[in-house]
Amino acid sequence: MKTSKTNKASFGKAKQMLLNSLLVALTVPGVAMAADAPASPHTFTANVGVTTDYIFRGISQTSHNAALQGGADYVHASGLYAGLWSSNVNWITASGATGNANIELDTYLGFRNTLANEFSYDVGFIRYNYLGSYVPAAGGYVKADTDEVYFGVGYKWLGAKYSHGLGKFLTVPSAAGTNYIEINANAPLGDSGFTLGAHAGKQTYKGTFADALASAGTSATYSDYKLGVSKDFSGFLVALAYTNTNASTFYTWQASGGNWGKGTAVLSVTRSF
Repeated sequence: MKTSKTNKASFGKAKQMLLNSLLVALTVPGVAMAADAPASPHTFTANVGVTTDYIFRGISQTSHNAALQGGADYVHASGLYAGLWSSNVNWITASGATGNANIELDTYLGFRNTLANEFSYDVGFIRYNYLGSYVPAAGGYVKADTDEVYFGVGYKWLGAKYSHGLGKFLTVPSAAGTNYIEINANAPLGDSGFTLGAHAGKQTYKGTFADALASAGTSATYSDYKLGVSKDFSGFLVALAYTNTNASTFYTWQASGGNWGKGTAVLSVTRSF
């Protein structure tokens, strides 16, 4: 069948319009090709590490022995976060409890955000669980599971945080109001990739048990200090720190590592993914 001149002209005009549309589409981002998928508001990360000593607020949780640690975190773009973290410990049985309690499992939930001018805040709840079946040491001690709420503020590489115990605290009964206040600094050392860290904190025990300790000439309250340096090597965070306290003999157990609050150097390697 022959095509009329009119039909040929119409076909040519339609073809040219289609070509023009394609050219426009190719020059406008996101029209010719599918738009990039929006970034997910959900972030999941995990970490695993080893350390020569597990130090918590200046006090060794492993009688100055090594620990294997790891955790997982979820963060929402709004600032909401949740996670869990675990480590081997031995301080419960080493301080006189009978049975088996050698794993610490922490779970936490909070909300943090960065404000204008690099100010930030962090508020949340954490529960320290000590897994296993054990009977607390004699002398009125209780099981170690502990609940805390906390609030922190920061500016650039400086931060301060207040943690408040709810009810008992670790193995100390009737300790509502027991608290820990800390100041932290993590300053990058130029373009070297190294970060200098400094920390000072004070653990203050409250309640009738703490008062009884004070009357007996000792105290669970103490201050701790730490200075260290860290650097990321291809995804492996290597940190070396020295920590010390003025903790009393309340934290000294000669049968299992001596003074748990003494000055000690700690080397750790952590991998996040």
